[in-house]
Amino acid sequence: MEETLHAAAAALHYVHEAQKTDVGHIKPLSLYRVEDYMILDETTQRNLELFTSLGGRGRRGALLPVLDETLTSMGGRRLRGWLSYPLMDVGEIQRRLDAVAQLKETPLVRAELREFLDGVYDLERLNARVTMGRCNPRDMVALKATVKVIPRIKEKLEDFLSPLLNEIRGDLDELREVVRWIEEAIVEDPPLTLTEGGIIRDGYDKELDELRGISRDGKGWIARLEVQERKRTGISSLKVRYNQVFGYYIEVTKANLHLVPEDYIRKQTLTNAERFITPQLKEYESKVLGAEERLKSLEYELFRRLRERVAEQNRRIQGSASALATLDALLSLAEVADKYGYNKPRITEGDEIVIVEGRHPVLDRMGHLEPFVPNDARLDCGENQLIIITGPNMAGKSTYIRQVALIVLMAQMGGFVPAKEADIGLVDRIFTRVGASDNLAMGESTFMVEMRETADILKDATPRSLVVLDEIGRGTSTFDGLSIAWAVAEYLHDRRGPKTLFATHYHELTELAMTKARVKNYNVAVSEWNGEIIFLRRIVEGGTSRSYGIQVARLAGLPDDVIERAKEVLANLEKGELDEKGLPRLARSQGGQGDQERGQLSLFRGSDTLMYRELEGIDPERLTPLEALQLIHQWKKRTEEED
Repeated sequence: MEETLHAAAAALHYVHEAQKTDVGHIKPLSLYRVEDYMILDETTQRNLELFTSLGGRGRRGALLPVLDETLTSMGGRRLRGWLSYPLMDVGEIQRRLDAVAQLKETPLVRAELREFLDGVYDLERLNARVTMGRCNPRDMVALKATVKVIPRIKEKLEDFLSPLLNEIRGDLDELREVVRWIEEAIVEDPPLTLTEGGIIRDGYDKELDELRGISRDGKGWIARLEVQERKRTGISSLKVRYNQVFGYYIEVTKANLHLVPEDYIRKQTLTNAERFITPQLKEYESKVLGAEERLKSLEYELFRRLRERVAEQNRRIQGSASALATLDALLSLAEVADKYGYNKPRITEGDEIVIVEGRHPVLDRMGHLEPFVPNDARLDCGENQLIIITGPNMAGKSTYIRQVALIVLMAQMGGFVPAKEADIGLVDRIFTRVGASDNLAMGESTFMVEMRETADILKDATPRSLVVLDEIGRGTSTFDGLSIAWAVAEYLHDRRGPKTLFATHYHELTELAMTKARVKNYNVAVSEWNGEIIFLRRIVEGGTSRSYGIQVARLAGLPDDVIERAKEVLANLEKGELDEKGLPRLARSQGGQGDQERGQLSLFRGSDTLMYRELEGIDPERLTPLEALQLIHQWKKRTEEED
């Protein structure tokens, strides 16, 4: 803990030095424990399209825009945080769910609360600007307008029984004195800048009112002087004017210069006129301009004092801002649940995930011509630990496995889910291996990225985790890919035990269920009619022995000759998949046979491995140059003999 405090103090010192101002709006330290939240790594966030779409469409097609009907920037940030860090505490999740449920069940009150929030400014940002001394008069008026809404929001929250909504109501500080201070000091529609005046109300400060009186009277005196001088000189076009360079002056056209009195002092010559000053005008100029300069300076000083006074209440403002953000996020979840028929999930400490008529939250809203087909799901650490899902391309395998992951995530963030019913046993991590991507900047091919992500899953997954795998092994040759997919599935079943959804085109993997007790086969139902395939989008129990890839290729427009030849090649490849006992050949272990006996050449030859072992036993400090040359000669001779 001491090291943590030192690090935080150093960070705070750096911020203070960099900003050169008060940073009192920064929240106090709070303890963050990784085990309190579901872990969503960058790969999972990308593959599940939580914040941006994989298709390059930005936010369109992502989950957050589907759930985000917040009305304030604070609420939007809070909702994004909930989606990034789903909870692992059943009690805390239930508190959010209960609050969303009550808001969903009271649409009229919910609508009124949302109407109030629609007029709320970003109180968190305003508070920061006030505390750091960077707010302008309009920021102060916006802060006042936001705080004035709080009593009305608190009144609407009185009848709710939800502990979380009651907590929010208690955290909403009405800050009545702050509202009074700003109303007494700042005009309703102040200017944006601080230096031009017009900020402070009349009657707020006695000295300010006196200076304004002098300024107004001085300007009136100038107007009277113009009338007076026109009468005295007989010059009807005479003007008394002001500019920032020459101050106040009397302007006379050249045609009337013969009428200028002797007490006029020439100040500037123009093409068609002359400008003059008189001792009387000079005296009043000093008086008026001095009052205006003092007026602006005093207004700025009064505003600065008000700003410091409000900044002293920054912790109270911060608490109200946080409460408003939480309320806005809850209202958004309730609004979405009500609009789109989401239901309250049941959260348990068990390991079972049961979803009845689940839908993909994004695709369900896309408005496709084909209605979305809901599907059930059952996963646990017993008989339904590893679900192999087969079926043709475009049938909906990827959609199904992602929708299960999204429903689990939405439930643990405290939101309702797009399903008729859902029982969610807590999940500590969601892992995904979806799609094809490379990392050329790091020298990683598509297959290398796929294998690296798979390795991370196999290393870090626990029985509490949910693993979503889509087409493992497709980045290499068919037999290599199938072999890797089979071995990965076996490993997940035998050693790690996470709940796994494994979508694949390798229908051979369905044979895992013949040898592994916790493997279940499901497939995406299709119907064949007049030589065509119809996607039913329904997940049904049982495996499929066909991938329908050739039929999909035909739908894509490949020539008939290519399609017919592909069928012949497929028939040849499918022969001999079962051994003489009727068991899948893939399931047979080769024991301790070497790589070449398994039909796969190694990247490293046996002599190389022997050489490495010999090197490990050598002490370079005692090895003479002659002995080193002899070793190199032996290794070279051995290599030539093997070649």
